[in-house]
Amino acid sequence: MTSRLRRAAAVVAGLAAASVALSGCLYAMIPEQSTRPSTTKTPDTAGVSEELMPFYTQDLVWSDCGPGFDCTEVTAPLDWENPGTGEITLSVVRHRAEGTAVGSLLTNPGGPGSSGVDLVLNSLDFAVGPDLIENFDVIGFDPRGVGASTAVTCYDAPEMDEYLYGIPAAARGTAEWEAELLDAHKGFAEACEANSDGILPYITTINAARDMDLIRALLGDEQLNYLGYSYGTFLGATYAKLYPEKAGRLVLDGAIDPSVPGLEVGATQALGFESALRAYMQSCLDSGECPFNGTVDEAMADLGALLASVDRTPLKNGDGRLLGADSLMTGIIAALYSQDSWDYLTQAFDEALQGDPTTAFLLADFYNGRENGVYTDNSAEAFRAYNCMDYPVEDDPAAEAATDAKIAAGAPTIAPYWSGPDSCEVWPYPPTGTREEIHAEGAGPILVVGTTNDPATPYEWSESLADQLEEGVLITRVGEGHTGYNKGNVCVDDAVESFLLDDVVPEDGLRCE
Repeated sequence: MTSRLRRAAAVVAGLAAASVALSGCLYAMIPEQSTRPSTTKTPDTAGVSEELMPFYTQDLVWSDCGPGFDCTEVTAPLDWENPGTGEITLSVVRHRAEGTAVGSLLTNPGGPGSSGVDLVLNSLDFAVGPDLIENFDVIGFDPRGVGASTAVTCYDAPEMDEYLYGIPAAARGTAEWEAELLDAHKGFAEACEANSDGILPYITTINAARDMDLIRALLGDEQLNYLGYSYGTFLGATYAKLYPEKAGRLVLDGAIDPSVPGLEVGATQALGFESALRAYMQSCLDSGECPFNGTVDEAMADLGALLASVDRTPLKNGDGRLLGADSLMTGIIAALYSQDSWDYLTQAFDEALQGDPTTAFLLADFYNGRENGVYTDNSAEAFRAYNCMDYPVEDDPAAEAATDAKIAAGAPTIAPYWSGPDSCEVWPYPPTGTREEIHAEGAGPILVVGTTNDPATPYEWSESLADQLEEGVLITRVGEGHTGYNKGNVCVDDAVESFLLDDVVPEDGLRCE
């Protein structure tokens, strides 16, 4: 029996949720202080059809939402192909340039499902460097289905806890186990359909890219300047495909290869996280404070034994939840997004070996957007909605078996906890997306930033996307962790900022040690 792989399971955290080095900054909108008219320029309506003109000429009302910040809502068509069928709202935040603005810079933190409003409003200097803050109006927005925009809604907190952290009754890998998981996925999908007010079939990356063009136009920009991380690279590349003449200076950091099918995405990520886990383990052993001993291979074998032990006998947390192997793996994945989180992973392992799941749950909760029993965002729900519409469902037992074998050989520690039934098999709507190369003919140079040992979006995807794009330019950050810009590498930062600020295109293949 073969089993489907998790569909892009690791990308859910994107940049905002898992790369902030567990700072503890969980996001809350700053209360509105005052309301004032729009300070944007005249909307750009060039080439807009008559039926879309009401959307492209709407008046924006901005509210102060913190020092230097203002917030607004944009009304967009529910269905861009049939704009008269309904409307949704998009939440947008702007940090006004601290100097003289050269234009707007839209940002997306990844996911799909991470909140761009939260990233800019609460972690601006993590999203962009000081030179960009000085010279751009930095724009964060929640894509359709996400956060403060018209959102996908599925479960309340207790149901979500059971869905994300519950321990299946059946033994792992059995037919009964698969049926139990698929039944859980079906219940989740039915709740999403019942509670999301009919928006599920329209939660797609193509629609989100069209929303982004609407935001661009309402800000009065003739072209889009954009910085997208992780899944945000797919969103940005899709925009360039749809609107090449409107694509200004685009930077795609931690790229997703749009041509890779779901099975291959899952396999490549499994190998990427195994590689990152081995790099962590070497660092842990070198520190002299590691709960594991011996060589990396020996330590990885001991970690495998710990995972198997927790799978057999879950660890009880102080709040009553049980930590099984799947939740422990979620915590491991969360910590591997950034080297700054490796100390947390060491602490989690040390505690788990003593029967204490506290820090492991901290990591898993951070990944899932959970704090003190409350889900602070809907990232898990929006993630499922986007991926189930964007990725065609694959039904090729031979390909599944080959992929399982690839993961077992290349990621032996992760492999036992990476497979399971495809949750999108029971999604209420068939997928409308395709997996194909994006060339963006007619767009100008587009920067693609790849990190050599990025676990979530492996380096080979950045290489591939840069090759696909008609004028793709690859920048390589040599190092660990997810994404490359604003991570302390001056070479990467200078290249990205010179491009965005001065339109200086770096040499293709620039390698930043």
